[in-house]
Amino acid sequence: MANPTSVRLRCQRIGCDETFTEENNPDGSCTYHQSPFFHNGIKEWSCCKQRSHDFSLFLEIPGCKTGRHTTEKPLTAPSLNAQKPTPSVFPKKITAGSCLRCQQGFFCSDHVSHNPSPNPIGINEKTVEKPKPAKKKVGINDPKICQNKSCGKTFKEKDNHETACEYHPGPANFHDRVKGWKCCEVYVNEFSEFLDIPPCTKGWHNSDC
Repeated sequence: MANPTSVRLRCQRIGCDETFTEENNPDGSCTYHQSPFFHNGIKEWSCCKQRSHDFSLFLEIPGCKTGRHTTEKPLTAPSLNAQKPTPSVFPKKITAGSCLRCQQGFFCSDHVSHNPSPNPIGINEKTVEKPKPAKKKVGINDPKICQNKSCGKTFKEKDNHETACEYHPGPANFHDRVKGWKCCEVYVNEFSEFLDIPPCTKGWHNSDC
């Protein structure tokens, strides 16, 4: 029987997302952020004031605080006019024609299909053969961590099946003070409430996202 202190757990601190064990969790092993702030399309960490317009780049900003890993979800301070969270449909969708990032030629994750794909050399992509990735040898008894959004569970390939994982196919959508998932059209105001939105899709665990 496995020692409970040797089971790998996923840290719940914002900006960390590393795995750890209770027996190997020294002080300073976790680097994280305190809480995020979203306003007018800008994403900012309240603890170190670093910001970004792109959500994926925002999540890659290294943590500014250190401590021990934990499985307890962080508590964010409620806003002054906070009410009981009620899922709501996103109020207004911005089209590519009215999106400032699209108009200025920047990459926009909300309108990827409308962003031009630069090809200065004029190479026909269909004629370029891409090397096939090498096949990985997967042990059916090797523990892996699912990389699907909102899952993060440890699983073995022998126990994996088409309904083993509950997750959000995404993408996550942050606009002004509203946060939610496009896949299920559920939006809330607080970041802690966003983390608690139940997954809307079942499928196979995936450790290669």
